[in-house]
Amino acid sequence: MVSRFATMVGPSSASGRREVRIAVVGDGATGKSTLIAAMASESFPKSVPPVLPPTRLPRNLFPDSVPLTLIDTPSSLAKQGTRNEELKLADTVVLTYACDEPVSFERVTTYWLPELHKLEVKAPVIVVGCKLDLRDENQLVSLESLTTHIMKQFTEVVTCVECSAATLYQVPQVFYFAQKAVLHPVDPLFDYERHALTDRCVRALRRIFVLCDHDMDGALNDEELNEFQVRCFNAPLQPFEVANIKTIVEQKVPEGVNSIGLTFPGFIYVHNLFLKKGRTETLWAVLRKFEYDNDLKLRDDFLPVPSKQASDQSVELTSEAVEFLNGIFRLLDTDKDRYLRPAEVDKLFDIAPESPWNDAPYKDAAEKTDMGYISLNGFLSQWALMTLLDPKRSLANLIYIGYNGNPAEALCVTRRRSVDRKKQTTERNVFQCYVFGSKHAGKSALMYSLLGRPFSNNYTPTTVEQYAANVIELKGVTRKILILREIPEDGLLQFLSNQDCLAACDVAVFVYDSSDEYSWKKSRDLLEKVVRQGELTGYRTPCLLIAAKDDLAPVPRTVLDSVKVTQALGIKAPIHVSMKLGDSSNVYNKIVNAAEHPHLSIPETETARRKKQHNQLLHHSLIFALVGAAMAVAGLTACRVRAVKKNTAA
Repeated sequence: MVSRFATMVGPSSASGRREVRIAVVGDGATGKSTLIAAMASESFPKSVPPVLPPTRLPRNLFPDSVPLTLIDTPSSLAKQGTRNEELKLADTVVLTYACDEPVSFERVTTYWLPELHKLEVKAPVIVVGCKLDLRDENQLVSLESLTTHIMKQFTEVVTCVECSAATLYQVPQVFYFAQKAVLHPVDPLFDYERHALTDRCVRALRRIFVLCDHDMDGALNDEELNEFQVRCFNAPLQPFEVANIKTIVEQKVPEGVNSIGLTFPGFIYVHNLFLKKGRTETLWAVLRKFEYDNDLKLRDDFLPVPSKQASDQSVELTSEAVEFLNGIFRLLDTDKDRYLRPAEVDKLFDIAPESPWNDAPYKDAAEKTDMGYISLNGFLSQWALMTLLDPKRSLANLIYIGYNGNPAEALCVTRRRSVDRKKQTTERNVFQCYVFGSKHAGKSALMYSLLGRPFSNNYTPTTVEQYAANVIELKGVTRKILILREIPEDGLLQFLSNQDCLAACDVAVFVYDSSDEYSWKKSRDLLEKVVRQGELTGYRTPCLLIAAKDDLAPVPRTVLDSVKVTQALGIKAPIHVSMKLGDSSNVYNKIVNAAEHPHLSIPETETARRKKQHNQLLHHSLIFALVGAAMAVAGLTACRVRAVKKNTAA
C-alpha cells in the first residue's frame, strides 16, 4: 500500500459530518460491486448484480463514528449520465482497477482521472487495485513503483491500496482511508511541493501556541503543555512523557526547546511529526478543539455575527471593539510614532489564515504614508470598511488577533436608514457615500484626497469599484468614519439592476468636471437615474453635486444649468473643489453633515412632488370625510335622543 496516510491509530475527531458518501467507479469487471458487497457482509459474495443499490455501513465501523454510504456506479456508456451525477455528489471517490488486468490500471491515468478533472469533481480519490489474489505471482513490479507517478501527477489522489475481496485482505482499509480523506483531509495541512506544513496550517498552529502560552514568555512550560494536552485529548501527560517529547524535539530541532519549555519551532515539529506518521486525525483533533474548519478558518457557528433584518441596515464595530483596536495599535506602535509599518501589520495577522488587507477592496483603501506606514485613523478606517463589507470576516480577524471579549458584543447592527430619515437623526458612526460621475470627472482624485494622497496628473480609468475610508473630525469633537465607494460609469446599469443597490447608501455624490459640458450632462443624467431608482425602491438618499477641477475655466451654461437643477430638485448648490490646488471646500465634512441629517438634501422630482401632493390631498379629503361622517353620526344620534325624550314625555 502506498499512501499519504500510514496508520489507523489516532483519536476520534468529529468534523460535523453526519455521513460520508463514497462513489465507487472504474472499468467494468474490475471488482467494484464485489468490493462493496464484501465490505458490507464481511464475506466474499458468490454472485453480485451488475450494479448494487446504495449500501449504508454502520457508524461504529470506524473510530470517527460517522456512517458511510457506498454508491456503486455503472460502467456502461448508456448510463454515463447517472454515473456522472453520483460523482458530483460524492464526498470521496474510490477508483478501481483489476490487479490481474494491466490495461485497467493504465486507464486509471489515461481515462478515469482526466475524466474526473473534466467533470470538475473536487472530491479526494482513493485508487484501489482489486483482485490482488489473482495477480500473477511472477509480476515483480511493486505497487509503489506503479503508483508513485500517479500521486505526483494527480494531487487529488491521496491513497493507493491493493486488496482482495476473496480473502478480505485490506478491504476495510479501503473505506477507512476513503472516510479519512474526507474527515481528516491532508491537503489543507501539507504542501506537497515544499514537503512542509501549509502556510495556513502554520498560522493556525501559531495562534493555538499563543493562546496556550498564558504567561506570554514564548514557550510552553510543562503546565501549559499539559493543559494543551488535556484540552485537545482529555488526557494529561505524565512527567516522563513531557520529558520524552522535549528530548525528541531537542535532538531534531535544537531551537525547539529552551530553558522554559517547548518553543514554537518545537511545537511545529511535533505536529509535523504527526503528519509524517500519517496521523492527520491527531492534528485535526487539535485544530478542531480550537474551532477550526476544514479550510483552517474559524467555524461559522463560532462567529456570532448579528443579523440585519433589513437591507438598509449596516454592521459596525461596538465601542468595546474599537477600544480593543486602539489598544492593539498602541501595543504594536513600539516606537510611538503613531504609525504601523507594513511588517508590523503583517505580524499582527500572522496568526490569521492570511492578512485580510493585502487584496481588493481593502488594499490601498486607507490612509498611508509614502513608505506604506498606516496611521491610527487609517487602521480604524480599514477595520470599519471590513466590518461594513464583510462582518463575519471582521469578527473572525478580531478573534484571531486576540479579542477576548464576548464575540457577540463586538459588532452591532444599526437602525434602518428609512427610520433615521423619519426621526431626522442617526446614531451611525460609519457613513457610506456612493461616488458617481463620468470618466475624467475627478472621482478618483476625490477618493485619493480623502486618503491624504497628493494630486497626480496621471489618469487611470476606474474599471472596478474602489473604496476609500478615513476618519472625519467634526468641530474637533465628534469623529465619524467616511467610506467613499466609487461606482464606475460603465458599471452603472449593472449596479442599478439590483433593487437594493441604494439601501446601504447614506449619501450619493455626483462629480463632474466643471470645465466640460459633457461631463456635467453625464452627471446630471446619472443623478436623474439614481433619484428615480430611489423613488421606485423607497431608498431615497441625500444627494450632493460636486463641481470638480475648479482651477479650470468653467462653462457658463454648465454653471447656470447646475444651479437650476439643484433648485428644481430641492438640494444644495454644487460644491466647487480643486484637488489639484488642494482646495477641497471642506467637502468631506459636508458629506458627513448630509449623512447626519438624513431627511435633508433628498432630491424630489416633479413626478414625486405631484404624487406627494396627491397623497396629501387624498389624506386631507379622507380626514374631511371622516370628520363629516362623525358629525353626521353625532347629528343622527342627537335626533334619536330627542325623539326618545319626546316619546317618554308623551
